[in-house]
Amino acid sequence: MLIISELHYHPPAAFFAALLRADGLVLEARENYRKQTYRNRCLIRTAQGVQPLTVPVVAGNRAEKVRTSDIEIDYRQHWIHRHWRTLQTAYGNSPYFEYYADYLHDIYQQKPVLLFDLNLAFLRLELRCFRLTLPLSFTTAYHAPGPLAPADLLDRRDWLSPKASGAGPDSPAACGLVRPYPQVFGPGFEPGLSILDLLFAQGPAAGSFLG
Repeated sequence: MLIISELHYHPPAAFFAALLRADGLVLEARENYRKQTYRNRCLIRTAQGVQPLTVPVVAGNRAEKVRTSDIEIDYRQHWIHRHWRTLQTAYGNSPYFEYYADYLHDIYQQKPVLLFDLNLAFLRLELRCFRLTLPLSFTTAYHAPGPLAPADLLDRRDWLSPKASGAGPDSPAACGLVRPYPQVFGPGFEPGLSILDLLFAQGPAAGSFLG
């Protein structure tokens, strides 16, 4: 089974749980950019609760449609510094932050022009962290979701949303794709967080929490 999905910025852990059952991943490269999605943001847990980290993009609010793969990152805003400081503050004392920090920092410092390239670099790294050697391919034309999709293609575009209530039948919490694990800040388990939360907490054992 192939999975088709948009590219996320540090996707939720449930995304990688879904990939464990896949034979390959098709990345949507021909869609139009959509605001307020995981395409340019992720959710982490801090001492103040769940917090979004958002990558600012150039002209992301303009009226005309722009292909996601053409969206440029806005480096006029010092977002890398803010994201990195937030990650250090939230996870600096977690068991495995230092284990992954240099790899993540190197990608940030490359400062790719396009959001698509940034997300792809992080995805390749995170797949390696789980030893997932899935073939990656990219769409060459946009096809809306519908009943004519190939039987061996599972459409997971916009399956995950930072605006979701968590109560839907396809939500990560409802699917039980991520088993509770000890998080840095508690009490209780907060589902739907970025894969970074799981990696920093569990390191090489992170895969055992993906059901």
